This record gives sequence, structure tokens and C-alpha cells, in this order.
Amino acid sequence: MMFRATARHPALILDDVRGAQKMLSGVARATALEGSRHLTELVGAPVHLKCENLQRTGSFKLRGAYVRISGLTPVERAAGVVAASAGNHAQGVALASSLLGVRSTVFMPVGAPLPKVAATQEYGAEVRLHGQVVDETLAAAQEYAERTGAVFIHPFDHPDIIAGQGTVGLEILEQCPEVRTIVVGIGGGGLAAGIAVAVKALRPDIRIVGVQAEGAAAYPPSLAAGHPVSLDDPVTMADGIKVARPGDVPFTFIEELVDEVRTVSEDELSSALLLCLERAKLVVEPAGASPVAALLSDPKAFRGPVVAVLSGGNVDPLLLQRVLRHGMSAAGRYLSLRLRLTDRPGALATLLAALTVADANVLDISHVRTDPRLGLTEVEVDLHLETKGPRHCEEVEAALRAEGYRVIG
Repeated sequence: MMFRATARHPALILDDVRGAQKMLSGVARATALEGSRHLTELVGAPVHLKCENLQRTGSFKLRGAYVRISGLTPVERAAGVVAASAGNHAQGVALASSLLGVRSTVFMPVGAPLPKVAATQEYGAEVRLHGQVVDETLAAAQEYAERTGAVFIHPFDHPDIIAGQGTVGLEILEQCPEVRTIVVGIGGGGLAAGIAVAVKALRPDIRIVGVQAEGAAAYPPSLAAGHPVSLDDPVTMADGIKVARPGDVPFTFIEELVDEVRTVSEDELSSALLLCLERAKLVVEPAGASPVAALLSDPKAFRGPVVAVLSGGNVDPLLLQRVLRHGMSAAGRYLSLRLRLTDRPGALATLLAALTVADANVLDISHVRTDPRLGLTEVEVDLHLETKGPRHCEEVEAALRAEGYRVIG
């Protein structure tokens, strides 16, 4: 695939993305576009979910990896490829390499979730665990490339990668021609840049909104400075968009073509993941849920019809468990209370009966008898309850007070 260079950056035009789409025919799925009634009601206009979480390998990354590796010369293919990733890019490179008959080595952090390591190996890559953070893993992969001659496949900072990811934008236009806003998560920027190149070439009127996690938002300061800047210590549960510095190549396209970059909190990411699971019946990783988080945080800011890109669904089960708990807490689905009771037989049973009437589910309960503030016949009870939402929390507390219980915290 040829890219015409300009003084500023390697050019990437619509024909390049269309060429990538032909290349990916029969390789990457044209993923479904699902409507969301709940988000439609919030936004006041149709909202559709572009389900790249249902893509082969569980994310959009296969698209760019396949296009990039397809463009290698025979000599480069013979040398093999190497990549560094905590998950999605690793799996995309592994499968793309296997399909193209190219040997692949993937460096992953020592603490990478075992399901992601196993999946990468099953797709055909040799996995090497190195480093505690992705930066250390990346350095090891680049050193390996220099030492062996293997071609380093960057996760986002290459025109071929961006062209492959841009095929998501072409599919959106085919599936929802009336779309007026596309919302997409941004890490290094390859997906957002590719979508922007494809969509703006055909429909410059469509608004493209990028989304980053507040604790890993390198694009707002970079856009303000006019060049990529690095974050010292990005922190977010959304590891798929946890990137300390924008890519040089995608930055130029995002700067020119993306209309706005928003940030979302960890609570909003948790709530979005929970909504995707409960309402849309879709397993989505935190990074993939970031566009939904943006819609939830400010639903009236988006002109519809809206397409939110669910970029991936590769979430570690242990992380999913923690995130769901966090999301339920952020949504007001958990209630923690401390009550003071008379320490006598049957007091706890009476309390539990009151909670049953209030339709609250007890998740955890503990007695405190040794606090010096307690009287001789008193006991404090800590309760963790599952509720139906903020209003139900208020109703539960009111019901307990009506029964004569003193809520102290």
C-alpha cells in the first residue's frame, strides 16, 4: 500500500482505507451495529453500538495488524515480526501473522492476565514475558527487533495500522448512513485517526468525538501544545487506552480531523461497562466502554444519530468482577450502613426481617462489640447491601429508621 508523503506527515487518504478494506475481506468481520434503547432515551436521538468487541481476537486490532504485516516485503516477512502489548494488539498481531504465514514474537508484561497470554499463544505467537510495565516490555521488543532483524509492529504509530483501523469508519457509514456523531475511545490514536480519515473524506459534516480516561488523557495537553506530550504516570483501569504519549502519525490526523476530545472518570467507565453488560448483553472491556461513558456523562451534548464504537471485549474475569462491583457502587446499587442495636437474642433476625421487607439483599454483615464508645448492652452492625439504585437506597434507610433503628454511618 502506498502513502503519499507531505511536509508534515505521511499522507493517508480515503483510497488507502478502501484498499485496506479490500485486503481485509474474508479476514476481519464486518461487525454488527446494535441499537441501544436506553442510550437513545438518554440522548434523545438514535444511538447505535459498533460492536468491535465481537471482532476476531476480541478487538479492532486485527484490522491494522493484518494490513501492516501484509505490506511487508518477502525479505521482511522471512525475518518475522515482533510486537509489545498487554493484550489486544498482541492477539491481533499473533492471528494476522498466522494467517499470513509469518513468524511472530510478542513481548507481554510479567503481570499480563493469563487468559490474554494464553490467547496470544493459541493464535500462534511465541510469547515472552518481560517487564512490569508496558514501557519496559516495549523497550525489550524494540531491542529484540534490532538484534534479530524482526520487523517491529507498532500498535498505532504507522500509516498501515491507521488505514486498517479506518475500515471501521467505512463500515459505520455503510451500516448507518444517517449518522451525525461518531464517538470513539483514544489511546495512542490509531483507531480514531483511521475513522476520522475515512469518515471526513466522505462526510465532513459528521462530528467525531474522541474519549480518554481522565487519568490517562495525553491528548488534551498535546492538542493544546500542538505536538505530542508525555504523561508521567497514566493511571486507569482502561488498559486499552492507557497510553502515556500520543503517536506522532495519528496525532496529526486527530489534530486536524477529530472535532473534540472528552475525558471520563473511572466511575463513569465502570457504569458504562455495567450498562453494556446489563442492557446490551455485551461484554466490553473498560477501554471499549469509554464512548458509552461519555454518552452517560453528558447525553445532551451529542447530536444524533450517534454511533459509539465498542473497541474491544478482552477483559480479564478478575478485573471484570472488580469493575462490576465498582460500577454497581457508582450507580448507587450498593449501600453501606452502620447501625447500633441492643445486644440481645433475636435482634439480628429482626433487623434482617426488616431488610427483607425493604427488598434489600445483604451481601456482607459484621458485628462490632469491642468499640469503647459502645454501652454494655450495645452492638454495632456493619451492613453491605445490594439495592435497585439511589432511590431504593433512600427507601431502605427510611424503612430502617421507621422501625426505630439508629443509622450512624
